[in-house]
Amino acid sequence: MATPLEMTLCYGAAVALPYLTGSIPFGFLIGKMKGVDIRTQGSGNIGATNVTRVIGKNWGRLCFALDLLKGILPVLTAVLLVRHGQWEDPFGVLPSLAALSTVCGHIYPVYLHFHGGKGISTAAGAILALNPPSLLSAGVVWAAVFLLSRYVSLASILAAISLPVFAWIMKYSGVWNCSATEMVLFCVLAALALLRHTSNIKRLLNGTESRFTKKGKSPEEKEEK
Repeated sequence: MATPLEMTLCYGAAVALPYLTGSIPFGFLIGKMKGVDIRTQGSGNIGATNVTRVIGKNWGRLCFALDLLKGILPVLTAVLLVRHGQWEDPFGVLPSLAALSTVCGHIYPVYLHFHGGKGISTAAGAILALNPPSLLSAGVVWAAVFLLSRYVSLASILAAISLPVFAWIMKYSGVWNCSATEMVLFCVLAALALLRHTSNIKRLLNGTESRFTKKGKSPEEKEEK
């Protein structure tokens, strides 16, 4: 049984290290490599969608992969450390805590004065490490909505909302076990997605939201970060 100090260190590490990893602003760094401050171009967001619009498709793909990876690695590390007894986790919350922390790092990065992106790609990576079937099901929702509407924001919102629904269905159908902590996490991530897309929701309702097009074809429409 771990001592209180060891428990404190485990929980502190599960919050601090994923947060610092999640805070790495890959979209911003890619922009700097290309001589652009991505925060002043396109939508002003540091995510892969705006990188694609402003810098190009391949750079956008790289940004997406890196943001996804920074969601996967901290959570997968937490899962393995708990599984192999390196971290004491009597309440079964450390992987979920790491997931929430890394997403919050992307949204509120310490390196950019707490002004970051919307966290969808990083959240997808974190969920992939915890519950792959639910993430893949939500991914199908994202792809279907995006292909039909060309709205990245709408696809992201509906995919986020569908995630806890799929997790619940798979848990009670015996496809994949989902702990109560993970279910709470998925609901919190869905709420964060709605919160971060408030301006997009307003534009969707009044018909002024921009559909996704590639570099050079999208109107530059500012949105709240």
